[in-house]
Amino acid sequence: MPIRSLTLATLLLAAAPVFAADGDTPLAQERGKARPLIIIAPSPTDPTLVHLKKALEEPANREAFAQRNMVLYTVVNTIGERNGKGMDAQATMALIRELKLGAGNKTRVILVGKDGEKKIEADSIEPKEIFATIDQMPMREKEAAAPAPAAAAPEAPAPAPAPKAAKSGKGAAAALDD
Repeated sequence: MPIRSLTLATLLLAAAPVFAADGDTPLAQERGKARPLIIIAPSPTDPTLVHLKKALEEPANREAFAQRNMVLYTVVNTIGERNGKGMDAQATMALIRELKLGAGNKTRVILVGKDGEKKIEADSIEPKEIFATIDQMPMREKEAAAPAPAAAAPEAPAPAPAPKAAKSGKGAAAALDD
């Protein structure tokens, strides 16, 4: 009986990292928070990679990228980066496995929505097409509509709290005097 328990415990310990790795993938961490744009290229001089990175550095595109809660993943050979910061090899391989791309040496550009589903998978694409696709998503329409009322709300209460704060300050001083 103890040998069976020991064997079962050993198997569970060996399998635990495999089960934990599924939930710790880069795309799983972004789900519900950001829209990953993933560029997988065979070399750092790949024309699609260079063009997209250069286009996303332009001020208008950089602003549009940030407004849409996007994150840029690049994988060149097997070296991954997230928004220009290096990723470890394990996270990079988990990202590639999660995308289920298979073997190939061609460049891929993939847009993943906040729901974790692939929205675009292409060999090459322009930033305007990416932004247009995101703007048509139902979640993006809700995000675009939500900031308008939120922006108007802080303007109205701003003058009201100032007098209340002064009154509460006097009331607090009077309470201390008693």
